[in-house]
Amino acid sequence: MRQLFVSLSVLACSALFLPAQDHTVLATSTTVEWGHYAADAKPAITVHSGDTVKLQTLSTCGPTDRLVARGIKREDIPAYNDEVYKNYPEKDKGPGGHILTGPVALEEAEPGDVLEVQILKIDIDVPFACNSFGLHRGFLPMEYPYSKTRIIPLDREKMLAHFAPGIEIPLHPFFGSMGVAPGQGRVDSAPPFAHAGNMDNKELVAGTTLFIPVAAKGALFIAGDGHAGQGNGEVDITAMETFLTGTFKFIVHKQQPLLWPRAETPTHYITMGFSPDLKEATEHALREMIDFLVTEKHLSRDDAYMLSSVAVDLDITQLVDGNVGVHAMLPKNIFTTGK
Repeated sequence: MRQLFVSLSVLACSALFLPAQDHTVLATSTTVEWGHYAADAKPAITVHSGDTVKLQTLSTCGPTDRLVARGIKREDIPAYNDEVYKNYPEKDKGPGGHILTGPVALEEAEPGDVLEVQILKIDIDVPFACNSFGLHRGFLPMEYPYSKTRIIPLDREKMLAHFAPGIEIPLHPFFGSMGVAPGQGRVDSAPPFAHAGNMDNKELVAGTTLFIPVAAKGALFIAGDGHAGQGNGEVDITAMETFLTGTFKFIVHKQQPLLWPRAETPTHYITMGFSPDLKEATEHALREMIDFLVTEKHLSRDDAYMLSSVAVDLDITQLVDGNVGVHAMLPKNIFTTGK
């Protein structure tokens, strides 16, 4: 939550007093990580706290030839998609399947810090999205023992997806995967956890701020898995997958206790939890919300528990990524003082 950290920004580092810089990272075979978050990943760029970085990303729709075979015009597919698929080293892929742009290293970030990620802007780069389910995947694998893909035209002027005749879906682009490196080694890009990662949280649109606990030197932020929109649950295992470019501002907060990612939108405070077990993920999100209400809103633990029951929505984020996700939504407008 932004108010949680604003008073601490003077502690962030002397770099905060340097003029903020704007940077761009294009998606190439040397500026992406394929299928993992890794503590030893080579940064695509190193910046300072307070800087802004624009990241160009790929979709999860697959290689260019496959998209052309499914009816997409070759000229509508970014050229960097083909370059990445052809030139990224096979030995460096995995264990997951997401292609994520970065890492962005923060010069000041160290384990125990918190990385504030302000999502300033998200652009949809192509006029299409894809949605797929596959054999042995998704939330109902026994009922859909085969694979299928649908190409969904996007109207970027009207911000609508034409799912089928008579069905138009408003576009709310967000990155399914945003996160930092683990403390050591590499982790699969699919299951979200304390490093954030493949959260698939549709609330994380432009205008939202994400807070992630830092576990590795530099934080090593990466993003991708662009979505034009999604339903809570993401039940068939994909959203409206598409190519996005995101603009992020990064701020490092020194030595702040945070177990799980949190977020703040213009209207809500959000806490999150992830686990293979839905009940445990819910407990994580709820405990984080109670902790927020106690430490930042100065409620007693009893009142925080009660307020969570009468005012907080616990939503299923996604059900299909190994670790399921739950996010707790606390509306800001219930607080009538201190505005």
